Amino acid sequence: MIRKLYLTLFIALFSLALTSCQSENQTVIPNRVHSISDLGHKKVGVQIGNTADIYASDFGGDTAKIDVERYTKLADAVQALLQGKIDAVMSDDQPAKAFVLQNPSLRILEEVFVEEMYAGVVAKGNEALLDSVNQALEAMKKDGVYDSLFNTYIYRSGNYHYQKKVTEGPKLVVSTNAQFPPYEYYENTKIVGLDIEIVNYIADYLNRTVEIQDIEFDAIINAVASGKADVGFSGFTVTEERKKSINFTTPYTLSKVVVIVRGDQAVESEESFGDHVYKNFVKDSRWKFIVEGLRNTLVISFFAALLGIMIGFVIAQIRTSNEFNGRFKVLNWFAKAYLAVIRGTPMMIQLLIIYYIVFSSVNINKILVAIVAFGINSGAYVSEIIRSGIKGVDPGQIEAGRSLGLKFRTVLYYIVYPQAFKNSLPALTNEFISLIKETSICGYIGLTDLTRGGDIIRSMTYEAMLPLLAVAAIYFIIVAGLSACVAKLEKRLKKNER
Repeated sequence: MIRKLYLTLFIALFSLALTSCQSENQTVIPNRVHSISDLGHKKVGVQIGNTADIYASDFGGDTAKIDVERYTKLADAVQALLQGKIDAVMSDDQPAKAFVLQNPSLRILEEVFVEEMYAGVVAKGNEALLDSVNQALEAMKKDGVYDSLFNTYIYRSGNYHYQKKVTEGPKLVVSTNAQFPPYEYYENTKIVGLDIEIVNYIADYLNRTVEIQDIEFDAIINAVASGKADVGFSGFTVTEERKKSINFTTPYTLSKVVVIVRGDQAVESEESFGDHVYKNFVKDSRWKFIVEGLRNTLVISFFAALLGIMIGFVIAQIRTSNEFNGRFKVLNWFAKAYLAVIRGTPMMIQLLIIYYIVFSSVNINKILVAIVAFGINSGAYVSEIIRSGIKGVDPGQIEAGRSLGLKFRTVLYYIVYPQAFKNSLPALTNEFISLIKETSICGYIGLTDLTRGGDIIRSMTYEAMLPLLAVAAIYFIIVAGLSACVAKLEKRLKKNER
């Protein structure tokens, strides 16, 4: 029965992917925006944290206001435009050109919305580093590296690439969002681009190595301000509002905010389903993003589950002891407070607090941060599951054990807990399944989990269906495998029942 279910699911997913790839070649969605003046009352996609969000929000006043739709990734906004979910995308000109180059059915309006300057960001109070970075930028312009890089990436009239020289020494930690070509993007599973080569030059000037953190764009300033990164380079526009919380380096390039729209005529694609598979997974070994994400997801889920069980068991024992004999009153109060806070706040907020606040001044592995965050969260739910399992045991058995002269702890360990475990097993399984799926938010701290691996592929191919289906199928296999193992364990435990 289960095998038939899996086979049916596989056929359904394959059919959905095949149909989607074919429909992408056939669907024609008319363009409704032919000039900037047409943006009023239209749905326009922007990236969260980008200045285009501000410009779009202020456009048109009350009479021709834009319906702004915000996306964490610019590539997602472009995908929504291709699917007809929005009417236009506001973006910086160079990334817009890269998107249009990859999607011939899109075009850029000739009108420029606004011009602005890009600069790097450095934390306030770190003026020494700011001065050093500015000196490096000045030196880069004097020795011609700046012009050579711009000819390569912006004007596309050269093929110069700066070669990193310093390979040992202290790190210059750089936060970026590698979905902003040609400034930063993935190529052969490696982050490259204009900003990356500028950063390499700066690091050599400072006699440092480089560590690149790929995180969400709207999290970069927080990462730099909190000390998680030394500098941030990701096409940051200098604004007065941002100056209140961060320092800007000397501006290093001029940019323009433009509007991307669908073309007036459909562009037929001759790509087959196999071509889509090749582009999403085989080309440039993009499948490695999925493998890396899967590995991190499994590691985080396994150790977070262990931590959650330990925390949950301790909390359950404290609360159970308090309920039965009134012990641990102070600890019970703390346990209740812990449960209220953890169950009353979203997991994503807890993860961000632990990473950006609790460990703000500590250079700690992100996988360890995720394990701690998810383990603490899971512990709250596990404790209540175990406690409910204990309550499901007949109180008469506890009284019988006590009447035989057994200590309360002995009764718990040898009579109550074995039965409580069997009672709690289905609920514990559901909790661990939820834990596995919750790890999909790890991307918010720049950690590549399974979901983020698929997101990276989507940002490179501008196709949503195959990466998302692949990620969904892997999650399903993991969950199905876990459920099957637990089902076998339940059967074995039931054999001991009379």
